[in-house]
Amino acid sequence: MSLRVLVAEDHQLVSDGIVALLRAAGHEIVGRASDGQTAVRLAETLHPDIAVLDASMPLLNGIDASRAIQRVRPDTKAIIVTVHDEDEYVLNAFRAGVRGYVLKKQAAADLLQAIKEVQAGSVYVSPGMSRALVDAVRTNTELRSDLLTGREREVLQLVAEGKTSKEIASVLDVSVKTAETHRANIMNKLDIHETAGLVRYAIRHGMVEA
Repeated sequence: MSLRVLVAEDHQLVSDGIVALLRAAGHEIVGRASDGQTAVRLAETLHPDIAVLDASMPLLNGIDASRAIQRVRPDTKAIIVTVHDEDEYVLNAFRAGVRGYVLKKQAAADLLQAIKEVQAGSVYVSPGMSRALVDAVRTNTELRSDLLTGREREVLQLVAEGKTSKEIASVLDVSVKTAETHRANIMNKLDIHETAGLVRYAIRHGMVEA
């Protein structure tokens, strides 16, 4: 079955490889993005069946982009492609509404199978991942709630990327005062009151790369 696919990956060569693989399998590439914010906008306007998202992208990481896509296009199924195989990353991804989790080192072999299973209504995790983790995902084990809202996570990633309140306001199309309020709320919720601590938190939780 030919599906409409959105590809979001900030490394051009990797993006080209994914696109070539999917086109060879008969899928239609309806859009490409190099950051998470653009991926969400394209998902909202292009209505893809599947969104293939790199976990680590600027402006908005793939996991939070998946969460945002679920809000604007709940029929679009998200698949994360990543180098990270740690349990916390996988659990965070599925908590965000991701339906497939593919390791980049196995992407060529796994991505087409992931798309097939996800479109059929299943979830997919690359072989070799923890059996207990896969069981938890498949049985919809309840996971703890995030301390931060989706918008606060967006702001936190932008802070960790070194953006000022004015730049954050521009990216998110909000006022500078609103951006500063979100930043203050994040610090209060996390009990972290300096930028360096926020950066460490964002790295530890997979929002940005070290």
